[in-house]
Amino acid sequence: MLSIQFCSADQPGPHASLFGRVMCGYQGWFSTPADATGWRHYGFEKPGQCHIDLWPDLAEFSAEERHDTPLRLPEGRPAQVFSSANPATVRRHLQWARDHGIDGLFLQRFGASVRDRQNRAFCDAVLTQVRASAEATGRSFAVMYDLSGLRAGEIERVVMQDWKYLRQELRVLDSPAYQHHAGRPLVAVWGIGFGDARDYTLEECHSLLRFLRDNPEFGGLSVMAGVPWSWRTLDRDATADPQLHQVLAKADVISPWAVGRYHDLDSAARLIREVHAADAAWCLERGKDYLPVLFPGFSWANLMRLRGQEAPLNQVPRLGGRFLWHQARQRLRHGATMLYVAMFDEMDEATAIFKTTAQVPVGMVGFVTEPELPSDHYLWLTGQIGRALRREIPLSDNLPARPAP
Repeated sequence: MLSIQFCSADQPGPHASLFGRVMCGYQGWFSTPADATGWRHYGFEKPGQCHIDLWPDLAEFSAEERHDTPLRLPEGRPAQVFSSANPATVRRHLQWARDHGIDGLFLQRFGASVRDRQNRAFCDAVLTQVRASAEATGRSFAVMYDLSGLRAGEIERVVMQDWKYLRQELRVLDSPAYQHHAGRPLVAVWGIGFGDARDYTLEECHSLLRFLRDNPEFGGLSVMAGVPWSWRTLDRDATADPQLHQVLAKADVISPWAVGRYHDLDSAARLIREVHAADAAWCLERGKDYLPVLFPGFSWANLMRLRGQEAPLNQVPRLGGRFLWHQARQRLRHGATMLYVAMFDEMDEATAIFKTTAQVPVGMVGFVTEPELPSDHYLWLTGQIGRALRREIPLSDNLPARPAP
Protein backbone atom coordinates (compact mmCIF):
# COMPACT_ATOMS: atom_id res chain seq x y z
CA MET A 1 0.00 0.00 0.00
CA LEU A 2 1.20 3.52 -0.86
CA SER A 3 2.45 5.33 2.24
CA ILE A 4 1.70 9.04 2.39
CA GLN A 5 3.44 11.37 4.85
CA PHE A 6 0.81 13.82 6.06
CA CYS A 7 1.59 17.19 7.56
CA SER A 8 -0.74 19.51 9.41
CA ALA A 9 -1.54 22.97 8.08
CA ASP A 10 0.60 24.57 10.78
CA GLN A 11 3.83 22.65 10.18
CA PRO A 12 6.66 24.17 8.09
CA GLY A 13 6.13 24.03 4.33
CA PRO A 14 2.44 23.11 4.48
CA HIS A 15 1.64 24.29 0.94
CA ALA A 16 3.92 21.85 -0.91
CA SER A 17 1.33 19.12 -1.49
CA LEU A 18 -2.40 18.33 -1.39
CA PHE A 19 -1.75 15.12 0.54
CA GLY A 20 -3.32 15.26 3.98
CA ARG A 21 -5.15 18.49 3.22
CA VAL A 22 -8.76 19.62 3.07
CA MET A 23 -9.26 22.42 0.56
CA CYS A 24 -12.47 24.42 0.15
CA GLY A 25 -13.83 26.10 -2.94
CA TYR A 26 -14.14 29.88 -2.57
CA GLN A 27 -16.53 31.56 -4.99
CA GLY A 28 -15.70 35.13 -3.96
CA TRP A 29 -18.43 36.40 -6.31
CA PHE A 30 -20.88 38.29 -4.07
CA SER A 31 -21.01 42.01 -4.78
CA THR A 32 -23.17 44.96 -3.74
CA PRO A 33 -24.01 48.41 -5.20
CA ALA A 34 -20.83 49.64 -3.49
CA ASP A 35 -18.99 47.59 -6.15
CA ALA A 36 -19.14 48.49 -9.83
CA THR A 37 -20.78 45.15 -10.58
CA GLY A 38 -23.92 45.73 -8.44
CA TRP A 39 -25.88 42.96 -6.71
CA ARG A 40 -23.86 40.16 -8.31
CA HIS A 41 -25.01 36.70 -7.16
CA TYR A 42 -27.43 38.16 -4.62
CA GLY A 43 -30.12 38.93 -7.19
CA PHE A 44 -31.74 41.93 -5.48
CA GLU A 45 -32.09 43.95 -8.69
CA LYS A 46 -35.91 43.75 -8.60
CA PRO A 47 -38.27 43.82 -5.58
CA GLY A 48 -38.83 40.42 -4.05
CA GLN A 49 -35.94 38.79 -5.88
CA CYS A 50 -33.10 36.87 -4.28
CA HIS A 51 -30.60 34.26 -5.50
CA ILE A 52 -29.44 32.75 -2.24
CA ASP A 53 -30.82 29.98 0.01
CA LEU A 54 -28.48 30.61 2.96
CA TRP A 55 -28.13 33.92 4.79
CA PRO A 56 -24.67 35.03 6.01
CA ASP A 57 -24.08 35.60 9.70
CA LEU A 58 -22.68 39.14 10.04
CA ALA A 59 -22.59 39.24 13.83
CA GLU A 60 -18.81 39.79 13.84
CA PHE A 61 -18.74 42.21 10.89
CA SER A 62 -17.94 45.90 11.14
CA ALA A 63 -20.38 48.55 9.92
CA GLU A 64 -18.19 49.13 6.85
CA GLU A 65 -18.60 45.48 5.84
CA ARG A 66 -22.40 45.47 6.03
CA HIS A 67 -24.73 46.42 3.17
CA ASP A 68 -28.49 46.86 3.48
CA THR A 69 -30.59 44.81 1.07
CA PRO A 70 -34.19 45.40 -0.09
CA LEU A 71 -35.30 42.49 2.13
CA ARG A 72 -36.42 42.94 5.72
CA LEU A 73 -35.95 40.90 8.86
CA PRO A 74 -39.10 39.98 10.80
CA GLU A 75 -38.66 42.96 13.14
CA GLY A 76 -38.50 45.34 10.17
CA ARG A 77 -34.77 46.10 9.94
CA PRO A 78 -33.04 45.75 6.55
CA ALA A 79 -31.39 42.37 6.09
CA GLN A 80 -27.66 42.86 5.45
CA VAL A 81 -25.02 41.10 3.38
CA PHE A 82 -21.30 41.49 2.54
CA SER A 83 -19.11 42.14 -0.49
CA SER A 84 -16.55 39.51 -1.46
CA ALA A 85 -14.14 42.29 -2.48
CA ASN A 86 -13.97 43.91 0.96
CA PRO A 87 -10.47 43.29 2.41
CA ALA A 88 -11.77 43.03 5.98
CA THR A 89 -14.37 40.45 4.98
CA VAL A 90 -11.93 38.28 3.05
CA ARG A 91 -9.47 38.46 5.97
CA ARG A 92 -12.27 37.43 8.30
CA HIS A 93 -13.10 34.42 6.11
CA LEU A 94 -9.48 33.29 6.00
CA GLN A 95 -9.22 33.80 9.75
CA TRP A 96 -12.25 31.55 10.20
CA ALA A 97 -10.45 28.96 8.08
CA ARG A 98 -7.36 29.25 10.27
CA ASP A 99 -9.33 29.14 13.52
CA HIS A 100 -10.94 25.85 12.48
CA GLY A 101 -7.91 24.19 10.91
CA ILE A 102 -9.04 24.40 7.27
CA ASP A 103 -5.97 24.20 5.07
CA GLY A 104 -6.69 26.36 2.04
CA LEU A 105 -8.96 27.60 -0.73
CA PHE A 106 -9.46 26.97 -4.41
CA LEU A 107 -10.30 30.48 -5.56
CA GLN A 108 -12.86 30.23 -8.35
CA ARG A 109 -12.06 32.32 -11.43
CA PHE A 110 -14.82 32.09 -14.01
CA GLY A 111 -13.76 32.46 -17.61
CA ALA A 112 -17.14 33.96 -18.44
CA SER A 113 -16.47 36.71 -15.88
CA VAL A 114 -12.90 37.66 -16.71
CA ARG A 115 -13.70 38.22 -20.41
CA ASP A 116 -15.51 41.39 -19.25
CA ARG A 117 -13.18 44.19 -18.07
CA GLN A 118 -15.42 45.39 -15.23
CA ASN A 119 -16.07 41.91 -13.89
CA ARG A 120 -12.38 41.04 -14.21
CA ALA A 121 -11.49 44.06 -12.06
CA PHE A 122 -13.79 42.70 -9.35
CA CYS A 123 -12.26 39.22 -9.68
CA ASP A 124 -8.78 40.73 -9.47
CA ALA A 125 -9.71 42.58 -6.28
CA VAL A 126 -10.97 39.37 -4.70
CA LEU A 127 -7.82 37.48 -5.75
CA THR A 128 -5.63 40.23 -4.30
CA GLN A 129 -7.46 40.06 -0.98
CA VAL A 130 -7.44 36.25 -0.86
CA ARG A 131 -3.70 36.26 -1.51
CA ALA A 132 -2.96 38.82 1.21
CA SER A 133 -5.25 37.12 3.70
CA ALA A 134 -3.88 33.65 2.99
CA GLU A 135 -0.36 34.94 3.55
CA ALA A 136 -1.40 36.62 6.81
CA THR A 137 -3.23 33.58 8.19
CA GLY A 138 -0.94 30.79 7.04
CA ARG A 139 -3.55 29.30 4.70
CA SER A 140 -2.95 28.40 1.06
CA PHE A 141 -4.82 29.27 -2.13
CA ALA A 142 -4.78 28.15 -5.75
CA VAL A 143 -6.53 29.48 -8.84
CA MET A 144 -9.37 27.32 -10.14
CA TYR A 145 -10.65 28.24 -13.60
CA ASP A 146 -14.32 27.39 -14.11
CA LEU A 147 -15.03 27.02 -17.83
CA SER A 148 -18.82 27.18 -17.46
CA GLY A 149 -20.45 29.59 -19.89
CA LEU A 150 -17.49 29.94 -22.24
CA ARG A 151 -18.15 30.02 -25.96
CA ALA A 152 -16.18 28.15 -28.60
CA GLY A 153 -12.69 29.62 -28.96
CA GLU A 154 -12.72 31.45 -25.64
CA ILE A 155 -10.52 29.00 -23.78
CA GLU A 156 -7.58 30.30 -25.78
CA ARG A 157 -8.74 33.92 -26.13
CA VAL A 158 -9.88 34.33 -22.52
CA VAL A 159 -8.50 31.70 -20.16
CA MET A 160 -4.98 31.34 -21.55
CA GLN A 161 -4.64 35.09 -21.85
CA ASP A 162 -5.91 35.56 -18.33
CA TRP A 163 -3.35 33.11 -16.97
CA LYS A 164 -0.62 35.05 -18.73
CA TYR A 165 -2.01 38.20 -17.09
CA LEU A 166 -2.01 36.56 -13.64
CA ARG A 167 1.57 35.45 -14.12
CA GLN A 168 2.97 38.64 -15.65
CA GLU A 169 0.91 41.42 -14.08
CA LEU A 170 -0.43 40.08 -10.77
CA ARG A 171 2.52 37.68 -10.30
CA VAL A 172 0.25 35.26 -8.51
CA LEU A 173 2.87 32.52 -8.22
CA ASP A 174 5.19 34.80 -6.26
CA SER A 175 2.99 34.40 -3.21
CA PRO A 176 4.41 32.16 -0.46
CA ALA A 177 0.80 31.09 0.19
CA TYR A 178 0.29 29.65 -3.29
CA GLN A 179 -0.58 25.93 -3.17
CA HIS A 180 1.79 23.45 -4.85
CA HIS A 181 1.49 19.76 -5.63
CA ALA A 182 4.02 17.24 -6.92
CA GLY A 183 6.74 19.87 -6.83
CA ARG A 184 4.94 22.45 -8.99
CA PRO A 185 2.40 25.25 -8.50
CA LEU A 186 -1.15 23.93 -8.78
CA VAL A 187 -3.82 25.29 -11.13
CA ALA A 188 -7.29 23.73 -11.34
CA VAL A 189 -9.51 23.65 -14.42
CA TRP A 190 -13.15 22.80 -13.70
CA GLY A 191 -15.68 21.82 -16.35
CA ILE A 192 -13.87 19.25 -18.51
CA GLY A 193 -15.95 16.51 -20.10
CA PHE A 194 -19.47 17.35 -18.95
CA GLY A 195 -22.19 16.04 -21.23
CA ASP A 196 -24.42 19.12 -21.12
CA ALA A 197 -23.74 20.50 -24.61
CA ARG A 198 -21.12 23.10 -23.70
CA ASP A 199 -19.85 25.29 -26.52
CA TYR A 200 -16.16 24.66 -25.92
CA THR A 201 -14.69 21.36 -27.03
CA LEU A 202 -12.55 18.62 -25.54
CA GLU A 203 -9.77 19.61 -27.94
CA GLU A 204 -9.84 23.14 -26.51
CA CYS A 205 -9.60 21.67 -23.00
CA HIS A 206 -6.69 19.53 -24.15
CA SER A 207 -4.92 22.62 -25.50
CA LEU A 208 -5.43 24.40 -22.19
CA LEU A 209 -3.98 21.55 -20.16
CA ARG A 210 -1.01 21.27 -22.52
CA PHE A 211 -0.47 25.03 -22.18
CA LEU A 212 -0.54 24.88 -18.38
CA ARG A 213 1.72 21.84 -18.23
CA ASP A 214 4.14 22.37 -21.11
CA ASN A 215 4.34 26.01 -22.17
CA PRO A 216 7.98 27.06 -21.63
CA GLU A 217 7.05 30.49 -20.26
CA PHE A 218 3.65 30.09 -18.60
CA GLY A 219 3.48 26.35 -17.90
CA GLY A 220 5.41 24.09 -15.59
CA LEU A 221 2.33 23.55 -13.41
CA SER A 222 0.52 20.69 -11.75
CA VAL A 223 -3.00 20.64 -13.15
CA MET A 224 -6.13 19.53 -11.36
CA ALA A 225 -9.03 18.58 -13.64
CA GLY A 226 -12.58 19.10 -12.34
CA VAL A 227 -14.63 16.48 -14.15
CA PRO A 228 -18.14 14.98 -14.02
CA TRP A 229 -19.04 12.19 -11.61
CA SER A 230 -19.05 9.59 -14.42
CA TRP A 231 -15.82 10.74 -16.05
CA ARG A 232 -14.32 7.24 -16.03
CA THR A 233 -17.32 5.37 -17.45
CA LEU A 234 -18.28 8.12 -19.93
CA ASP A 235 -21.99 8.05 -19.18
CA ARG A 236 -24.69 9.86 -17.15
CA ASP A 237 -23.37 13.40 -16.54
CA ALA A 238 -20.24 12.89 -18.67
CA THR A 239 -19.65 13.06 -22.39
CA ALA A 240 -19.57 9.68 -24.11
CA ASP A 241 -16.48 10.74 -26.07
CA PRO A 242 -13.40 8.63 -25.16
CA GLN A 243 -11.25 11.65 -26.05
CA LEU A 244 -11.94 12.79 -22.48
CA HIS A 245 -9.45 10.21 -21.21
CA GLN A 246 -6.84 11.48 -23.66
CA VAL A 247 -7.37 15.00 -22.32
CA LEU A 248 -6.96 13.79 -18.75
CA ALA A 249 -3.59 12.30 -19.61
CA LYS A 250 -2.33 15.89 -19.18
CA ALA A 251 -3.84 16.25 -15.69
CA ASP A 252 -2.02 15.50 -12.44
CA VAL A 253 -5.09 15.41 -10.17
CA ILE A 254 -8.59 14.18 -11.05
CA SER A 255 -11.50 15.61 -9.04
CA PRO A 256 -15.01 14.33 -9.93
CA TRP A 257 -17.92 16.65 -9.08
CA ALA A 258 -20.21 15.15 -6.45
CA VAL A 259 -22.65 17.99 -5.68
CA GLY A 260 -26.18 16.83 -6.40
CA ARG A 261 -25.12 13.32 -7.45
CA TYR A 262 -26.62 11.83 -4.28
CA HIS A 263 -29.23 13.16 -1.90
CA ASP A 264 -29.17 11.25 1.39
CA LEU A 265 -26.97 9.05 3.56
CA ASP A 266 -27.86 5.80 1.82
CA SER A 267 -27.34 7.02 -1.74
CA ALA A 268 -24.09 8.72 -0.74
CA ALA A 269 -22.71 5.49 0.71
CA ARG A 270 -23.86 3.43 -2.26
CA LEU A 271 -22.57 5.72 -5.00
CA ILE A 272 -19.25 6.42 -3.30
CA ARG A 273 -18.79 2.68 -2.84
CA GLU A 274 -19.55 2.11 -6.54
CA VAL A 275 -16.98 4.57 -7.89
CA HIS A 276 -14.21 5.29 -5.38
CA ALA A 277 -12.04 2.18 -5.71
CA ALA A 278 -12.26 2.08 -9.52
CA ASP A 279 -11.69 5.83 -9.87
CA ALA A 280 -8.68 5.73 -7.57
CA ALA A 281 -7.26 2.65 -9.33
CA TRP A 282 -7.58 4.36 -12.75
CA CYS A 283 -5.66 7.33 -11.39
CA LEU A 284 -2.99 5.23 -9.67
CA GLU A 285 -2.32 3.19 -12.82
CA ARG A 286 -1.67 6.41 -14.73
CA GLY A 287 0.35 8.23 -12.08
CA LYS A 288 -2.38 10.67 -11.10
CA ASP A 289 -3.85 11.66 -7.75
CA TYR A 290 -7.53 11.45 -6.84
CA LEU A 291 -9.30 14.31 -5.07
CA PRO A 292 -12.88 13.48 -3.97
CA VAL A 293 -15.46 16.24 -3.46
CA LEU A 294 -17.70 16.50 -0.38
CA PHE A 295 -20.64 18.87 0.12
CA PRO A 296 -22.71 19.70 3.23
CA GLY A 297 -26.16 19.81 1.56
CA PHE A 298 -27.90 21.52 -1.33
CA SER A 299 -30.76 23.97 -1.97
CA TRP A 300 -31.51 26.44 -4.77
CA ALA A 301 -35.21 27.20 -4.36
CA ASN A 302 -34.85 31.00 -4.62
CA LEU A 303 -32.52 30.78 -7.62
CA MET A 304 -34.87 28.42 -9.46
CA ARG A 305 -37.81 30.68 -8.68
CA LEU A 306 -36.08 33.53 -10.52
CA ARG A 307 -35.65 31.20 -13.50
CA GLY A 308 -39.36 30.43 -13.51
CA GLN A 309 -38.89 26.93 -12.11
CA GLU A 310 -39.78 25.24 -8.86
CA ALA A 311 -37.32 23.45 -6.60
CA PRO A 312 -37.82 22.31 -3.02
CA LEU A 313 -36.15 24.25 -0.24
CA ASN A 314 -33.46 22.18 1.51
CA GLN A 315 -33.41 19.70 -1.36
CA VAL A 316 -30.45 17.78 0.07
CA PRO A 317 -30.77 18.15 3.86
CA ARG A 318 -27.66 18.87 5.90
CA LEU A 319 -28.82 16.76 8.85
CA GLY A 320 -26.85 18.83 11.33
CA GLY A 321 -23.58 17.88 9.64
CA ARG A 322 -24.23 14.15 9.46
CA PHE A 323 -24.48 14.28 5.66
CA LEU A 324 -21.04 15.90 5.32
CA TRP A 325 -19.38 13.68 7.92
CA HIS A 326 -20.94 10.56 6.36
CA GLN A 327 -19.36 11.36 2.97
CA ALA A 328 -16.00 12.05 4.58
CA ARG A 329 -16.15 8.80 6.51
CA GLN A 330 -16.96 6.82 3.35
CA ARG A 331 -14.12 8.45 1.41
CA LEU A 332 -11.55 7.99 4.14
CA ARG A 333 -12.51 4.35 4.67
CA HIS A 334 -11.91 3.85 0.95
CA GLY A 335 -8.43 5.36 1.27
CA ALA A 336 -8.75 9.03 0.27
CA THR A 337 -5.54 10.97 0.86
CA MET A 338 -6.90 14.48 0.15
CA LEU A 339 -10.37 16.07 0.13
CA TYR A 340 -12.15 19.03 -1.45
CA VAL A 341 -15.15 20.52 0.37
CA ALA A 342 -17.54 22.43 -1.88
CA MET A 343 -17.91 25.22 -0.94
CA PHE A 344 -16.71 27.76 1.62
CA ASP A 345 -19.07 30.59 0.68
CA GLU A 346 -21.59 29.27 -1.89
CA MET A 347 -25.01 30.61 -0.82
CA ASP A 348 -26.79 30.36 -4.21
CA GLU A 349 -26.90 26.56 -3.93
CA ALA A 350 -26.63 26.46 -0.13
CA THR A 351 -23.40 24.47 -0.03
CA ALA A 352 -21.53 27.04 2.09
CA ILE A 353 -19.72 25.92 5.23
CA PHE A 354 -19.01 29.44 6.52
CA LYS A 355 -21.06 31.14 9.23
CA THR A 356 -24.75 31.50 8.40
CA THR A 357 -27.72 32.56 10.50
CA ALA A 358 -31.27 31.55 11.33
CA GLN A 359 -32.25 35.25 11.51
CA VAL A 360 -33.39 35.42 7.90
CA PRO A 361 -35.54 37.83 5.85
CA VAL A 362 -39.23 37.29 5.21
CA GLY A 363 -41.09 37.17 1.91
CA MET A 364 -39.00 34.68 -0.08
CA VAL A 365 -39.38 30.96 -0.75
CA GLY A 366 -37.37 30.59 2.43
CA PHE A 367 -33.82 29.94 3.60
CA VAL A 368 -32.05 26.88 4.92
CA THR A 369 -31.55 27.26 8.67
CA GLU A 370 -30.45 25.03 11.54
CA PRO A 371 -31.12 27.24 14.58
CA GLU A 372 -30.03 24.55 17.01
CA LEU A 373 -26.44 24.70 15.73
CA PRO A 374 -23.73 27.31 16.35
CA SER A 375 -23.08 29.37 13.23
CA ASP A 376 -19.54 27.99 12.86
CA HIS A 377 -20.64 24.35 13.05
CA TYR A 378 -19.65 23.45 9.48
CA LEU A 379 -16.34 25.27 9.71
CA TRP A 380 -15.57 23.27 12.83
CA LEU A 381 -16.73 20.02 11.23
CA THR A 382 -14.62 20.61 8.12
CA GLY A 383 -11.62 21.09 10.39
CA GLN A 384 -12.44 17.81 12.10
CA ILE A 385 -12.58 16.09 8.72
CA GLY A 386 -9.03 17.31 8.11
CA ARG A 387 -7.95 15.91 11.45
CA ALA A 388 -9.56 12.56 10.63
CA LEU A 389 -7.83 12.57 7.22
CA ARG A 390 -4.46 13.03 8.93
CA ARG A 391 -5.41 10.39 11.52
CA GLU A 392 -5.23 12.87 14.36
CA ILE A 393 -8.67 11.76 15.60
CA PRO A 394 -10.55 8.47 15.18
CA LEU A 395 -12.84 8.04 12.18
CA SER A 396 -16.01 7.45 14.19
CA ASP A 397 -19.42 6.49 12.82
CA ASN A 398 -21.00 9.48 14.54
CA LEU A 399 -20.04 13.13 14.46
CA PRO A 400 -17.04 14.02 16.59
CA ALA A 401 -17.93 15.42 19.98
CA ARG A 402 -17.41 19.16 20.21
CA PRO A 403 -16.19 20.48 23.56
CA ALA A 404 -18.51 22.93 25.25
CA PRO A 405 -17.44 26.58 24.79
